[in-house]
Amino acid sequence: MTTNAQTTAAAVTEASVNGVPLLAAGEAVAADELRQRACTELLRQAAQRAGLLAADDPAPAAGAISEAASEAIERWLESHLQIPEPTDDACRRHHAAHAARYRPGERVRMRHILFAVTPGVDVGALRSRAEACLLDVRCHDGTGTDRFDKAARQWSNCPTGAQGGDLGWTRAEECAPEMAREIFGHPEIGVLPRLVHSRFGLHVVEVMERQAGEDLPFEAVRGAVQHALRQQAWVTALRQCLQLLAGSAVVEGIDLDAAESPLVQ
Repeated sequence: MTTNAQTTAAAVTEASVNGVPLLAAGEAVAADELRQRACTELLRQAAQRAGLLAADDPAPAAGAISEAASEAIERWLESHLQIPEPTDDACRRHHAAHAARYRPGERVRMRHILFAVTPGVDVGALRSRAEACLLDVRCHDGTGTDRFDKAARQWSNCPTGAQGGDLGWTRAEECAPEMAREIFGHPEIGVLPRLVHSRFGLHVVEVMERQAGEDLPFEAVRGAVQHALRQQAWVTALRQCLQLLAGSAVVEGIDLDAAESPLVQ
């Protein structure tokens, strides 16, 4: 999920990795994008030190690296990230704990009110407005004016606000992954008692109906479970790798420890 720290607009005027600037003159980007640029630059420089990338490879421009740098980073990661193969026991435990993730066909009819996080937005004030909206739409008895519809039309930064926030019938794969985790595989009906975070901002969500998916045995989803565990292991290995690179680099104007994940989506 997207955190306040991840989405606050970067206020720094200078940010660099080993003297390589991450921002153009006068440029301002969200803090999550700035951290992503820093992580990419750490990897680009690591590829250069390993001889996989020319020393005169151009520095990133507005966060964009050269095609050669992208390919070199991939080769560097392939040689430095050791990803263990998940055991059968680990796969079975993961499936037992997250069976709903592997239940195809689950659908939810829902609507939402989006409070979008954009560069320069006061995230604290935005959260306060979202929380006040959540409280307001939960505190109605279902009679009279549809408060959710009215609030969506007034406050939502999503185009669906014009339709009262209606998203219709939705599957997990049609949502941002961090949003899907909060909504699918749960029994809740009605306005969720919490704000749902996504890369787009803060959502007030009402689940109106649910249609259960099909329960499948472990053997039928073994491949998907293995892939999920490999991806988790890859992210963990990458995080540890970037921590080591950052520990031996001079990183200025940015706090890499504030990110949930080393690569922000």
